[in-house]
Order: sequence, then C-alpha cells, then structure tokens
Amino acid sequence: MTIRVLIADDQVMIRDGLAALLSSDPGIEVIGQAGNGREAVELARKLDPDVIVMDIRMPEMDGLAATAELVGGPRTDSGPDADPAGTRPKVLVLTTFDLDEYVYEALGSGASGFLLKDASAADLVNGVRVVAAGDALLAPSITRRLIGDFARRRRHQRPSPKATAALTPRELDVLRLIARGLSNAEIAAELVLAEQTVKTHVGHVLTKLALRDRTQAVVYAYENGLVG
Repeated sequence: MTIRVLIADDQVMIRDGLAALLSSDPGIEVIGQAGNGREAVELARKLDPDVIVMDIRMPEMDGLAATAELVGGPRTDSGPDADPAGTRPKVLVLTTFDLDEYVYEALGSGASGFLLKDASAADLVNGVRVVAAGDALLAPSITRRLIGDFARRRRHQRPSPKATAALTPRELDVLRLIARGLSNAEIAAELVLAEQTVKTHVGHVLTKLALRDRTQAVVYAYENGLVG
C-alpha cells in the first residue's frame, strides 16, 4: 500500500525538498504541506495521512503541540492486530541533537520516530516506512540515547509490580526485547517463535498497557525498571 505523507515545516524550501525526496519513492505519496502546527492539524484531519513529517519549531502552533493534539489521548481500539493509535497518523519528528529537551516532550506527546535534519534521502524514506509500519525504532543511534536519558530521569530502580501484573511472562519477555530496539523478526529469532506469534504478543502488550506504539513501549519499559 502507498504511504500517504503530510509534511509540516515553516520553511518552504525545506518542505519542497522533503516532498521531492519522498515523492521519488514509488511507495510514498506526499498529499499535503503545512507551514505551521495549526495548519498541520487541520490538514491531517482533512486528508487523513498515514505519516506526518513534523518540524518542532513552527509559528502559531509548534510541532509538539500539534503532535499531542493529533495523536495524544487514550486509545479507543483493541485486539492484537489493532493499530495502537487507531486511525491517528504516525508522527516522524524532525530534530537535531541540540534539541533533546524538545524530543523528550515529543515522546510524551506521542511521536513515533525522530530524524535528524541532515539525514540522507535514504534515511528519510526509510524513516517514513519504519514509522508507518510501527515495526521498529527509528535511528537507534538517536532514539536509544534520547529514550535512555529520558527514562533514567524518572524510572524506578526495581520493576514495578503494577507494570508487570497485566502481562504474561512471554509478553514481558517481548516487551523487554522491544525496549532493546529489536524488530519482530529479531524477537522471533531470540525467543524461537514464529514472527506472526511475536506480532500477536506485541499487540497484546500494547493493548494491555494502553500504549500507542513501540516507541511508547520502550519508554514504559525504561520508566518502570524493566530494562536497564
């Protein structure tokens, strides 16, 4: 299926450049561009994109507020194969290393991935595909560092009984491996399971813990001391 993308950035040249790069991939369609967060929210609700490539610093409404408005709030769906965010778009945040504090807030707002603004065209296309699939963390060199530091600020020293009570031992194993950044295929190899079985376990974990996606699952695991 074609991935439908909305681009939100206050600089026209950057928007046009991102649109050109993404449109060159036959599996991606750029369906709209927004110059600020408010416009991004309005266009997203009108056009229903699969992924929004979201800048952080924009006028009227920044990317963090727009992300929270679009994908924040409790889940309304259920089931192992349900989209943890329902019909909400996935958000790929554009960031730089000197904006860590913004990225921490983006994690809480519901962003699914992070991409450096100086990333290559291949990284951009791959990032959109990864976020759209919800299958793995984007750019481990960035995401693991940010999530790890973010979670160390608030995590418990020992696993929280409340955090693990809803999960079966196998689901807990899967959550810990998600937090290490493993994909479904890698988890399947690690636990000697079929990949479809892993997908089912991942769906159960997200549903039981009311998490939006795998990125939120990583944050949850770190905050509750399930991984170190």
